[in-house]
Amino acid sequence: MQFFTVLTYRTDYLLTAALLLVQVYLLRVVWTAVYADRGVADGIAIHTVIAYATLATVQYTLFSPWRFSQIPERVREGKVAMDLLRPVGFCAQMLAGQVGGTAAMLPFLALALPFALLVGGAAAPPSALAAAGYAVSLALAYTISQLLALLVGMVAFWTVENTGIFMIYRVAAQFLSGALVPLWFMPGPLRIVAQLLPFQATAYTPTATYLGQIHGSGLAVALGVQALWVGLLAGLARLVWSRAVHRVVVQGG
Repeated sequence: MQFFTVLTYRTDYLLTAALLLVQVYLLRVVWTAVYADRGVADGIAIHTVIAYATLATVQYTLFSPWRFSQIPERVREGKVAMDLLRPVGFCAQMLAGQVGGTAAMLPFLALALPFALLVGGAAAPPSALAAAGYAVSLALAYTISQLLALLVGMVAFWTVENTGIFMIYRVAAQFLSGALVPLWFMPGPLRIVAQLLPFQATAYTPTATYLGQIHGSGLAVALGVQALWVGLLAGLARLVWSRAVHRVVVQGG
């Protein structure tokens, strides 16, 4: 149902696609200007940075659409009462809706990837191991993104309206995930903070794996960290839901 809901709003859908392409182009322009006439900065070649920025932007758009949770709307309108009567658990319903929304955005790839190859500087992974590692890392990154969205959405059980919280979350998550600036360019203390939070596992880890910046034993550690975050966030979601369900108050019919 969520898949078809996203496709219903065609103008919004097409504008999102156009915005993604503009972002890819502007990132190339910005990083080219930052590098100026240098081909390498801090040991990182400009084509690697542009490819990183392009891939991270496409991933982030697919993983974190502007409306990433149905929970606040369902809490405000009292629809959550019907959700609680269904045989499938509430969290599973919401996660399924988020997956459906992502699936509706997948046609973006048919438009964004060729554009990214031509304009954004995207390139194929350097090895088969990097490609396999990227596939595993991307699946884990998507799971982490959806669990984080679920947790932020459940704040609505306490606040009813969480637009402000969502805005703060989106800015912090996009920056600390490395979707805007790769972690290797961040100053030491900030990079340490980013590495301790789950956001970097949603964008930096899969993208750096794709480009071969994470490899060997480092890749095994990175995938292990992602798997650990999946377990921790899933446990936290269960804990928050066990508290949130006691906050449900439905008035009227």
